[in-house]
Amino acid sequence: MQQKAQRNKPIRSSVKTTITKARKLILQKDLDAAQEAVKQAAVALDKAVQKGMLHPNNAARRKSRLMKQLNQALAASTKREE
Repeated sequence: MQQKAQRNKPIRSSVKTTITKARKLILQKDLDAAQEAVKQAAVALDKAVQKGMLHPNNAARRKSRLMKQLNQALAASTKREE
């Protein structure tokens, strides 16, 4: 394996893991934990950009999609409570 690929692999893996955890929590309707997981995913994406592993627009798009999913779940949960 090339040096850059070896260096990027754990970063890429942690980004994927945090995003997956956040999405699962959103689908399970565990919104308090999901909010924290989305924050952690955003931090992981920002670190990947900082290290040059992801393009900034790619990270922004992923964060935007995660936030959109979270906000839709939050809106749906508040409608149910009414």
